[in-house]
Amino acid sequence: MIEPGKLFQLESGHQRRKLALTFGALERDIKGIAEKGMEYSFKEMPRPEYIIKICKVLLKDPKIDDAAKNEIQTLLDEKPLDELRLCNTARNHLLRIIGTFPAEWDLIIAPHNQDATKGTVLERNYYKGVCVYAEDIRSPFNLGSIFRTAEGLGADKVYISPFCVDPEQPRAVRSGMGCIETMGYERLSLDNLPKSLPVFALETGGTDINDFVFPKEGICIIGSEELGVSPQALKAATYGTVTIPMKGLKASLNVGVAFGILMQKWIESINNSEK
Repeated sequence: MIEPGKLFQLESGHQRRKLALTFGALERDIKGIAEKGMEYSFKEMPRPEYIIKICKVLLKDPKIDDAAKNEIQTLLDEKPLDELRLCNTARNHLLRIIGTFPAEWDLIIAPHNQDATKGTVLERNYYKGVCVYAEDIRSPFNLGSIFRTAEGLGADKVYISPFCVDPEQPRAVRSGMGCIETMGYERLSLDNLPKSLPVFALETGGTDINDFVFPKEGICIIGSEELGVSPQALKAATYGTVTIPMKGLKASLNVGVAFGILMQKWIESINNSEK
């Protein structure tokens, strides 16, 4: 994060981009999911004071319209200061000026149990034995999304294939929103997957997801964006193949979206079986 005084020295376009990134980093810090090395660290200035200072820098931007200024100023005047809403509001007004849009991973539906005084996660709850094997996922954004869905819906572990994109790639880290570091991962070949868990695949031509009998514990294989699950992986999926029915002309889903649907159905099945 940049010192407020240095922001005034930046050219307007650069200043706006830097501010937008800073507000985003502050939001993640407030939520307790700051990326490694991006935690708030100005010891001489409490975080709320820092946020107020950089908001005042933003208010001097000639492209911020009166309505946006009023909204930001109203949030600045509130007691106690709502740090998260202020940062989010300021960032989104900046993005509108810059001409970009909030990313799809900005949605937080239900945060984990947190220490409200420190903004840190107390513990991660998960379903034991619920695992995913990402086979040859090439897009870092997709891989980050898979980690975020796995963490958010309570997967136990994420395994990745030898040729999967590096989870430490910056775009994967960005879309993972701290979940890659939180969950960790293990890079394994198909042959080295745990033999103690049933293995099934998410692919076309299998059992309708509404009829599929999900195991209480298992490993779901999801395949690459272009080719889907490999023949070798399908052979390894001895528990079966599950398919998401579609009606569209393209009949195609992003792999991260498809995995989200799969995880929701799987967790729903586990919860229903325990009633």
